[in-house]
Amino acid sequence: MARRSRPGDSKTAVAYVRVSTEDQKLGPEAQRASIEGWAQREGVSIVAWHNDHGVSGGADLEDRPGLIAALGELRARRAGILVVAKRDRLARDVCIISTVERAVETCGARVVSSDGIANGDDAASVLLRQILDAAAQYERALIRARTKAALKAKRARGDRAGEVPLGFRADDMGRLHEEPSESATVRKIHALREAGQSLRSIVKALAQDGVLSRARTPLGLTQVARLARAA
Repeated sequence: MARRSRPGDSKTAVAYVRVSTEDQKLGPEAQRASIEGWAQREGVSIVAWHNDHGVSGGADLEDRPGLIAALGELRARRAGILVVAKRDRLARDVCIISTVERAVETCGARVVSSDGIANGDDAASVLLRQILDAAAQYERALIRARTKAALKAKRARGDRAGEVPLGFRADDMGRLHEEPSESATVRKIHALREAGQSLRSIVKALAQDGVLSRARTPLGLTQVARLARAA
């Protein structure tokens, strides 16, 4: 059993923001605004912000460098709260959320959502959190099922399915053509991977070089892993 640290300061928080590729209803700016509003109302000081961009709600803890850094910050700052805009920003998987919450507890902190829903320790709040977590997992499954069905229908019509892969652009007929600047990024990922670099180190190297996705955000671990496999 993991050793639990002594309780952190209940008026000090570390903020965590997650944006996935499958659900963009709550962008990073909106999440940050919600968290800042909560902190002001509650008189809590946000001592650090950590982000994961392009990370799925089903990604494991080891694939979330931002969340891992936030956990480390909880210990280093002895903060008593990990705050997110909504519980589904932690994950959209019941088992993963449970793992994250246990990790937060071992840091001497607790998870709070800035929307104010089910933040209490009473039995009703605990039950509501379990319901919200299950609903988030169910919604993620629905999104995946709908996306899979839509892609299948497109393929059946003979249309190209899925997004245009990084390194290419599509013309008016849907034909793919190489996009030089993006292709250079893909080649760099492959070269670094072949040189023995870890995925996290590649993400860091691309960020240092100012490489951005089409959404104008740094390439995330999931995106880099997908590109590395597409060699």
